[in-house]
Amino acid sequence: MPAANPRAPLLPLLAPRFWPLWSGLGLGWLVAQLPYRWQMRLGRGLGALLFHTARRRRHIARTNLRLCFPELDEAARERLLRSNFAALGMGVVETAMSWWTPDARLRPLARIEGLEHLRAALAQGRGVILLSAHFMTLEIGGRLLALEAPFHVLYREHKNPLFERVMRRARERHFEKAIPRDDMRGFLRSLKANMPVWYAPDQNYGREHSIFVTFFGIPAATISATHRLARISGAPVVPFFPERLADDAGYRLRLLPALADFPSGDEAADTQRINDLIEAEIRRIPEQYLWVHRRFKTRPEGEKTPY
Repeated sequence: MPAANPRAPLLPLLAPRFWPLWSGLGLGWLVAQLPYRWQMRLGRGLGALLFHTARRRRHIARTNLRLCFPELDEAARERLLRSNFAALGMGVVETAMSWWTPDARLRPLARIEGLEHLRAALAQGRGVILLSAHFMTLEIGGRLLALEAPFHVLYREHKNPLFERVMRRARERHFEKAIPRDDMRGFLRSLKANMPVWYAPDQNYGREHSIFVTFFGIPAATISATHRLARISGAPVVPFFPERLADDAGYRLRLLPALADFPSGDEAADTQRINDLIEAEIRRIPEQYLWVHRRFKTRPEGEKTPY
């Protein structure tokens, strides 16, 4: 199916088949206007509902946790699974917040650490690869960082034309420019203009452009584009990890120093280094990672999918 056109006329998107989605988007807008503690309470409730109804996603997350945390007993993994679904529900609410909550209400929620690392990297004049990962706080973390530092965002286009239109317009309103995932020329143009580009390479995109390196000790098909983009552009790679604080205290956004000696001449070693960096961050806050994604779906020849 071709990607949806966010510039398409609005009238076809008013067809009855889109009415349920319009209703959901309207509800999301309303939730985005609520007080923050109410939003998080609703998110936890939504997560509990998803835990009981989204059986396939629950199976995927449970499988991932079994593979990645074999040292935990079954009861501990089940507690982590329930916490993960609570974080998933809050992440859905935070997506609505990132699209529609006013800046003035969001700004007090953010504690940003390491902004000097981003500024130092930009001083080199080659743009910045703003490396992140698929934590539940990805959307809200990006929105909060954009309040302090403009950047462009690489994103995966949605097949539903209405959802794609709303998502892209929201992201372009807050992030200045949204670049479709397959537009590597657009990515490089942004770097050449000395812009940071937000990029998360930790999902399974199949065999094409991927190599097998380990993730939590398991061979995982991993795109090696971080190595290639850094080599072509000369842009430094600055890790960026948002996290949700306990007791509804807001968010901590951590910008780390640009990766030293990156890229090297070894594509596999650099890709492994990125996976190790992301894994270390996940181990700090495992309940906030997107475990419902089939990270280990693509297997080396002869291996069966664990799902």
